Amino acid sequence: MREILDCDVAIVGGGIVGGSAALFLRRMGLSVTLLERDWCGAKASGVNFGGVRRQGRPLEQLPLSQRAHAIWGRLPELIGTDAEYIRSGHLKLARSAPDLQALIDYRERSAGFGLDLEIVEGEAFRRRFPALGDRALGGSLCPEDGHANPRLVSPAFARAAAALGAVVREQTPVDRVECDDAGRFVLLSGEGLEVRATHLLNTAGAWSRRVADAFGEPVPLVSLHPNMAVTEPLPRFLDVNIGVEGGGVYGRQVPRGNMVVGGGRGFALDPDRARPQRDAMLSLMHDAAELFPQIRHAHVIRCWTGVEGYTPDRNPVIGPSRTTPNLFHAFGFSGAGFQIGPAVGEALAELIRDGRSSAPLDAFRIDRFPPTTITTP
Repeated sequence: MREILDCDVAIVGGGIVGGSAALFLRRMGLSVTLLERDWCGAKASGVNFGGVRRQGRPLEQLPLSQRAHAIWGRLPELIGTDAEYIRSGHLKLARSAPDLQALIDYRERSAGFGLDLEIVEGEAFRRRFPALGDRALGGSLCPEDGHANPRLVSPAFARAAAALGAVVREQTPVDRVECDDAGRFVLLSGEGLEVRATHLLNTAGAWSRRVADAFGEPVPLVSLHPNMAVTEPLPRFLDVNIGVEGGGVYGRQVPRGNMVVGGGRGFALDPDRARPQRDAMLSLMHDAAELFPQIRHAHVIRCWTGVEGYTPDRNPVIGPSRTTPNLFHAFGFSGAGFQIGPAVGEALAELIRDGRSSAPLDAFRIDRFPPTTITTP
């Protein structure tokens, strides 16, 4: 016998964006059904590096990023846990003079967004960060950026939404989605569940293209698989979250002493699963040891990857459908959705309730890609 659920908003995907949207929608009084084919937060939202940074983002993302910064500061109030969130500071390293100039230029371009970036170089850099190796010659510090435990954050948003009355169904894939004659969305999961909703949020991460395609909105979304590893606990030597200008390596040390590092790519087993790539992992640890000499002889106790959706311009798709009323998208965060995710969820909730968002979203329109960039998967 098929179960039928009626609601104001159906959400496909239980990552940090879907979970936070569900929470904010419930706080606004709308009925919500969230469908997640795995476990909430089990995909990109739960296996990423855990950096909570504003620094280095494209300028068009900074209004959302600033809004998210305020939400992160309210985590215990909103979701009942701090999720090991620490405003440790984010230090972006320069390994060459051109890299340092790029950091200086970014500080100037982003000056109006309240990041309070500080350039540290030369002897002042060595005195302030003596634990770092000789590979870096300076860096840009964003003092209130930080990091959190991604395995805790996204599930907590979904639980908080459920505590306020949202229907959250895990292990529930959406097999088909369509509109009925009344313009309502109908989502089918197997033979046992049918969800009918006035509004639909597509927050399915790397798999969001399937929903967009179903409504005539193809997007050039590709899946990539960042490599990450964690060492055994080490004596405390690093307080800040580390990134590198130009990419390649990033790292943070958690309070218990483990060093989490990331860089390089894993490989796909199939469209839904990926594994770390052995040679890329060896290269990552070699490069990381140049920046963090303390890990040179440390044991790696776990390595992993995930499946993340990337767009050609590395900006996400956020906002209303251009083909279908009451359909909204938020995906393609290109490895950088963890920090801004809660603000995106709140902006989506505003769009549904008010028909507009106080956050500028035009740069993230789904129809911004020329047709020549879109290929059949």
